[in-house]
Amino acid sequence: MYLFTTLGTAVMTVLVLPLLWHPALAAPWARWHRDRAARLRGQPVRSHPILWRWSLRWLPAQVAIGLPAGVLAVLCVGNLLTAVVVIPAWWMFPAGEPPHLFSEVAVTSWGTALVVGLAQLASMAAVAYWVLPLLAALHARVTLAALAPSAAEKLTERVAVLTRTRTGVLEAHGAELRRIERDLHDGTQARLVAIAMRLAVARQALPDGAGAVADLLREAHEGTEEAMTELREVIRTMYPPILADHGLAGALRMVAGRGGIPATVDLGDLGPVPAAVEAVAYFAVTEALTNVAKHSHASGATVAVRRTGDLLSIEVRDDGIGGADERRGTGLTGINRRVQALDGTLTVASPIGGPTEILVELPCG
Repeated sequence: MYLFTTLGTAVMTVLVLPLLWHPALAAPWARWHRDRAARLRGQPVRSHPILWRWSLRWLPAQVAIGLPAGVLAVLCVGNLLTAVVVIPAWWMFPAGEPPHLFSEVAVTSWGTALVVGLAQLASMAAVAYWVLPLLAALHARVTLAALAPSAAEKLTERVAVLTRTRTGVLEAHGAELRRIERDLHDGTQARLVAIAMRLAVARQALPDGAGAVADLLREAHEGTEEAMTELREVIRTMYPPILADHGLAGALRMVAGRGGIPATVDLGDLGPVPAAVEAVAYFAVTEALTNVAKHSHASGATVAVRRTGDLLSIEVRDDGIGGADERRGTGLTGINRRVQALDGTLTVASPIGGPTEILVELPCG
């Protein structure tokens, strides 16, 4: 097996030499060598495609190691065949052109044929048995090392896989949140409203002096109203209905319009944005404008939302007194946690005296 592997290495090396000028075309040859090397080493054959830069990395190693090993295998096989032919048939050659063994020893008698021929046969067999397997194993190791991704490439591939899977999970999570929000909004909340209305009617229908029954109905009515208020807050924090009804652009305009201070919204072409990113963007703008209204003493604010490729950037700026600090519990901690959950970044620039600029960047590929 090692002999044929090394012979194949020689043949394939000669064929691959022209591909040094076109590394991308070497991928099929590199794949063939990789699979063969994996089988020789007893390793599982990798199915991932071979990148052109891997082929470029592999070609010099193939020429440097594969070609010498292949040439040695060819010489070994040639000398073995020569010895096998010369030992019994030396006398059939013309007297003036006797066959040669070890390239220099002329065979002109049975003694020379047997002694030198068997010596050549034994030496070449020893090379084929001990040396060629070592060269084939070395070539296999070099091939697998050259055609395997580096640590940085493995990390990049892993990050890409995790990014894709996380994106799928976030999309599924966003869809599930929208479904739960709609079920709570149209189902549970509507039933609580109906119960509260019946309790209100029952309270009005009670005669004066109902005593304990009136108190129980009042407590039940007030408890139902509180439950509806809590349910609305839960729905708003899960997935704001305003996003489902108006989309991100419409929701941000409505938030700016009711933020308590004059705020202008500048929106670019956002394109389709994942639901999870929409929710974080909405909460970030809402919390930022709430902070502006409560703490900044600003006369106005601007909200600019842009999308560049797979990055959504949100900038909230006010002309207030500045001094915003995440450590003081101004709501920036909550924004940062939501942003970091999507591998986004939050940057706050708020010198004393103002202005305050909050920049949120979210991946939305």
